[in-house]
Amino acid sequence: MNFDLSDEQRLLQDSVGRLMSDCYTFDQRRSYQEDNAGYSEAMWARYAELGLLALPFAEEHGGFGGGAVDITIVMEAFGKALILEPYFATVVLAGSVLRYGASEEQKVEIIPAIADGSMKLAFAYAEAQSRFDLFDVGTKATKDADGWTLNGAKGLVLHGDAADKIVVTARTAGDTRDMDGIGLFLVDAEAPGLTRRGYATQDGLRAAEITLQNVPVRSGHVIGDPEGSFPIISRVADEAVAALCAEAVGCFIKMQTFTLDYLKTREQFGRKIGSFQVLQHRAVDMLVDLEQSRSMAMYAAMMAGESDATERERAVSAAKVQIGRSAKAIGHQSIQLHGGIGMTMEYSIGHYFKRVAMIDTLFGDADHHLRRLAALGGLVDRQ
Repeated sequence: MNFDLSDEQRLLQDSVGRLMSDCYTFDQRRSYQEDNAGYSEAMWARYAELGLLALPFAEEHGGFGGGAVDITIVMEAFGKALILEPYFATVVLAGSVLRYGASEEQKVEIIPAIADGSMKLAFAYAEAQSRFDLFDVGTKATKDADGWTLNGAKGLVLHGDAADKIVVTARTAGDTRDMDGIGLFLVDAEAPGLTRRGYATQDGLRAAEITLQNVPVRSGHVIGDPEGSFPIISRVADEAVAALCAEAVGCFIKMQTFTLDYLKTREQFGRKIGSFQVLQHRAVDMLVDLEQSRSMAMYAAMMAGESDATERERAVSAAKVQIGRSAKAIGHQSIQLHGGIGMTMEYSIGHYFKRVAMIDTLFGDADHHLRRLAALGGLVDRQ
């Protein structure tokens, strides 16, 4: 498996890295967070100008035909900067639903608007009882003469309060925990009967609780098979996990860099604390965790496009296990080695720790994915 980047990918890496270095310092991030939207609309426009919003979509729909590795490059850079904008929600989550499930007419209507930055999307999949089980869907979709009617509630809809349209999972047949009988519906955020309660998450981003009461959806806004969309949902989740792993690696890089810098400058007992061997060992442990995570994130990116669902799931679950464990290990070390300043809101290290803790939880924590990996027979098929 070749992990080398192409010339185009190196150019993408350099351009995104420069943008983040120039426009997304920690102080600039705090100013963006104070905007009404909770992020910078100006930066969203810059992403559109650079083609980042169009990156994974097909060229015939106004995109650049990028793959999971290209998204990984962007997400790692975004992780280093702790971006606030709804890139993951719009391009990675809802965008992947469109790429794998939408009709040609739907793609032509929506994807160009995503690419130019004029439309933001969210993916409403989680419910109070579902925890990490994507197939646990209680929201109901009832067929009627004009299309469908949705009733139910969704939680932790990432950037759901800023979305123009929301992709909603709803049950059209079967029991709450059946894998069959699940549909995907594209709902206008201002549709009658849809209410949103936005709030800030622990990592500084935005999310929303969404209630659906007799929300009408036209037949033309059903994505894919209304009774057989779970394979699409599962594939979207796997690609989302690969993207989150890359974002976490970007966070880990910054956490390790900041901690090393602090060890080299902070003095205690008349000496730089980095000269104490026990702290050097802890810094080395951070580097080992970082490199293990980097390798697994690269592996997940390479396997995210795998058509064999079992092999894809093995790879992304193995990566998520490593990312979750490293998030705790690197997070604890970075906070402890910084001492009291690591706990303050004014210093960045705690914000990185909050973000990687959220990444560990999204789409299943390390324990969940370890059980999933075991059920799949482990990372390597022994048969």
